[in-house]
Amino acid sequence: MSASRVIATDLDGTLLAPGGRFTERAQSALAAAREQGIAVVAVTARPPRVFDEWTPLAASLDAAICANGAIVYAPAEREVLATTTLHAETAALAAKTLRAAMPEVRFAVETGFEVVAEAGYSRVDSVGDRRAFRGTLAAVFASAAAIVKLLAQVPNERTDTALRAARALELPGVAVAHSGGLGLLEIGPAGVSKATALARWCEARGIGPEAVAAFGDAPNDVPMLAWAGRSFAVANAHPEAAEAASDRCGSNREDGVAEAVEALVRECA
Repeated sequence: MSASRVIATDLDGTLLAPGGRFTERAQSALAAAREQGIAVVAVTARPPRVFDEWTPLAASLDAAICANGAIVYAPAEREVLATTTLHAETAALAAKTLRAAMPEVRFAVETGFEVVAEAGYSRVDSVGDRRAFRGTLAAVFASAAAIVKLLAQVPNERTDTALRAARALELPGVAVAHSGGLGLLEIGPAGVSKATALARWCEARGIGPEAVAAFGDAPNDVPMLAWAGRSFAVANAHPEAAEAASDRCGSNREDGVAEAVEALVRECA
């Protein structure tokens, strides 16, 4: 097995302990990996602005792939390196089709810098909550500077049930996933995922999947876990993520990622 040159990890439910805590053990494990010459990349559904608040985490990373692969970000420089957007017309069609199937759904768009929402969208981000409201969904699409994700809040609906229903609609031009948020579907550009963005980042540095160790817990992590040469589903992972991963590690409550990274560092020593 090739020695790991990149550690790619999801954040919420994976690296971070409940409540979004970046534990001392996790911080030490990532520092040890970087000292060994292993790059550490966060691969997350979160937007880049969370790193303005998560400063110790930002300082522990070589890069961050955000918004499920739509944004590549340099946390140390606070610089967006690449963005893939969803066309407003494509997002509007997806929203129209979803609303016909799920009348109670409420929408917002993530621009990378803020969430622009229609009336009735009530989800609040736990970190970096920055929202603006518009009177109609058409106004949301018209005023958003860019769309990196369409957010669909489905009240009183199990997220997995809503995800299956949305996938069955075969919405054109988009990819539908969820990252574990209760009742929240995340809809991005077709062909864009955590895996595609991570693969491009690695390819630019001459690194293939065989040298990547990836960690995840949710359906949006599945493409990355399937792509990486070695992949770990945390013990609290969604069944789809567990099935896609080659290995297992402890839960995010138990610093499972930190424990696995410590072992990877020993292998590379």
